[in-house]
Order: sequence, then C-alpha cells, then structure tokens
Amino acid sequence: MAPNLQPRVDGDLRSILDSHDTLHRMLDTLGSPLNLVLPDRLAANVRDFETTLRAYDLGGTVYFAHKANRSSALVRALATTGAGIDVASLGELQHALGAGIGPDRIMATGPKSREFLWLAARTGVTVGADSVPELAELAGIVAAHGLPRVRVMARLSGFASTGTTVLSRASRFGVPVSALDPLWAVLDKHREQLDFHGAAYHLDTNGLPEKAAALEGCLQALAEAQRRGLSPRAVDVGGGFGVNYLADSREWEAWTTELTGAVLGQRPPITWDGHGYGLRNEGGRLRGALAVYPAYRAVAGPAYLDRLLATASTAHRRPLGSLVLDNLYDLHLEPGRALLDQCGAVLTRVEEVRDGLVRVAANSNDVALEAHGVLMDPILVPRGEPRPDDGPVEVFLAGNLCLEADLITRRRVLLPRPPRAGDLLVFANTAGYLMDFSAGSALMQPTARTVAAWRHGGDWRWCLDERYWPVTGREETG
Repeated sequence: MAPNLQPRVDGDLRSILDSHDTLHRMLDTLGSPLNLVLPDRLAANVRDFETTLRAYDLGGTVYFAHKANRSSALVRALATTGAGIDVASLGELQHALGAGIGPDRIMATGPKSREFLWLAARTGVTVGADSVPELAELAGIVAAHGLPRVRVMARLSGFASTGTTVLSRASRFGVPVSALDPLWAVLDKHREQLDFHGAAYHLDTNGLPEKAAALEGCLQALAEAQRRGLSPRAVDVGGGFGVNYLADSREWEAWTTELTGAVLGQRPPITWDGHGYGLRNEGGRLRGALAVYPAYRAVAGPAYLDRLLATASTAHRRPLGSLVLDNLYDLHLEPGRALLDQCGAVLTRVEEVRDGLVRVAANSNDVALEAHGVLMDPILVPRGEPRPDDGPVEVFLAGNLCLEADLITRRRVLLPRPPRAGDLLVFANTAGYLMDFSAGSALMQPTARTVAAWRHGGDWRWCLDERYWPVTGREETG
C-alpha cells in the first residue's frame, strides 16, 4: 500500500475535528463542501511572529496577506491584534477597512488599478509599489486631489550575492536593483506627494539563501537612499515562511521514495494514470524534479523568520537581524499561509464509493491541494456509531464535476477503513490558499459556505462567517 501522509493537527483544530457530532451538524445544516475557520488561532499565530521580532529587539508590523483567505471572520479577528493586513485588490482594501482595521495598519500591494490607488491614497494606507510608473501615477492622484503625502514602500527585485551569481529568480514584481536611478528620481521629484518609508521584496520561493540575499540587497538600497537625502525607516521581507503540513517526516520520505519507485516501474503505481508529480522515466533513468510543496518542513513559520534573521550577511559577516537593528529600521513581514497554520479545515460529504474511487460533494477547486502541490491525507469522520474496523483501504478521491481532471488527489490515499456514503472526509489545515483561493461555481455546483468557530467554556460555538464579530457570542454572563 502507498504510505500515509497524515496531517499535523493540533490545539483547537484538533479539538473541534474530534467533535464528530458538531462537524456533522454543521454539514447537515449548510451542506457540502463547508469551510471551517478558527479566528482565535490566527491571533495566536500573530503573537508567535511578534515574539520572534522581539527576540531580535526589532520593531515592525506583521501584515496578514489577505489573498490567502477570503474569510471576514479572520480579518475581523485580526483587527483585535496589533497586526496589519496586506491587501492586493480594491475589494480586499474595502473589506479590510470594513472589518475595523485602520488605514495605518493596511498595506496595499500587488497590481493596482487607478481606482485601487485612489482609495489607497484617499484613506492614507501604505502603498507597496512595484514600479516607477506606479509611483508616478500615485503621486499624480495625490496632487490632483490635494491629498496628504502617502507613505510608500518600494518593492525591489533582481538581487545578487556579493559575487556575480544572481540568487533570486525572475519576478514580475519590483524595481531591479541594478537600475534604481529612476526610482530615486521619482521619489525626489514627488517629495510633496510621496513619503518614502522603505524597501521590500516579493520572492516566490522557500529558499533561504535567496531571501537572505534579498534582505541584504534591500539594506544596501536603503543605504543609497539615505545618501540621496531620503529617510527610509523600514524593510519588508514579504512572506513565504511556510507551513509544516505533516505529522511525521518519515511518512514524507517514504512516500517520495515509493513515488520514485513507481515512476521507474519498480512497484505498482501509487498515482492516477501513473502521474509523476514532475518525475518521469526516460529509458529506465529518473528525470525531472518533484514539483510539489515540501509538505514536511522542519523549519517553518516563526522558526523560518528566526533562521532568516540569524543568517550572516555575506558582506558584513553579521546576522541580518543585527544589521536591521543597527540601522534602526523596523522590519515588516507579510505572511499568509504561515499565519493561517491550524486555522481551518474543509468538510466534505462522501457521496459514492465504488471500485477504489470515493466521490465527495466538493471539487478540486474547493479543496485545492493539487493546484498548490500540497499532499496530505483527509481525516475520515464516520456518521453515527463506530463501525467494526474493516482495515485500511486505498482509494482515489474524485470531485463533483463532470470532468476527468476533477480529482481531489491524484495520489492514492490510505484511509483507516472503507468510507460509506454520508461519512465526512475532512481536509485539515487548509485555511491558507487551499480553501477558497480557487473556488468557483463551475457546472453550477454550489461553492462552500464558511463558518467560524470558537470556544465558549468547554463547548464549541459557531456561526456563519459573515455574522462573526470578535464580540459574537462572548457576552459577559456573570
């Protein structure tokens, strides 16, 4: 049989997923699929990142990357913390403002329409700009409408080590550090409209050397800004701190080993139609690279931030965190996935079981494991009284779309017993990008409702996501 890939589940998420009657009631009421979020866990994750910053005596703000989840409950819970929010669209900016987060705690990033720039300038949020033309357009809006100066962060790209090897891959986002003169020129020209706050970077990688090189590159750029008479006060290291999805590293090692054997024909296939997840067999030789998220990560989240700040600068041979502190800069960060670790799950109902195939009332857009390359097993929640254990069974998980490609997983999943129609398959720790990032109404199938749950004494309470506020159900009774 294919190896297990059991998800890491702890704390409140473990508690509510162990409450089988509660899960079934939720699904019976609101249908399948159903998204479950835990707002209180988000606040705890914020505190963990802030603790890491304090360990280096650094100021700065943890900005939640809103695009990782659409939940109103999560954003409203964030408003009760000291964190900020990174919004990447006009709609996200409106959502954050309506959730009670003040403009001083909002950063607008990503591609921006003129309307997005106007509302950002009008409300006074920080603008993370990706290009010189964007800064010029923003300055024009500020001048045309007589608005106060807007605080801006300039995203940079194309970082290199102290040698000639470029460590950061190509990016759509940011001004190349090899051509910063136009950036300094627009900031100097529009001093009355733009308040240059600092430099940032956006790297689509988990690679620590690339991120370290980018942070050092930003510090070098800020030194140049000071020489040009600007007064930067912060550096933003973006996101990409990662999540450890699996409970046991040995299962991940065993699965990748078995996949390699299956691709080479040394054992029966463990994936649909022999899918290799980026690996292929060319004349008995293994080719390609495993194109999945590293589901087991020994260092992730706040521990990854700690590792980054402890990394020695190649130029100064001192920890990067110490260099940030020496310059009296704040250090901002924009975690999305990492701030949502253990913050939610997707609940699905088993509709049909036949010939090693389990069909659930959801599709691959509702549980976007394959789209994001995250491999982990669902949790089987039987309906009613426990049944005799029939022993483990290998199955493929199919969705509710009339498409051959609609597989929740392209790998065989090992379940502890055969599921039956009416049972639940729960996909744990899916709040970050895996829950609603890709969800849509293809074939007019219903999209998931979202519920927010919280502890009340020894019980769990829950409500529709849009009805949750930090005071919901928490009235004093004594």
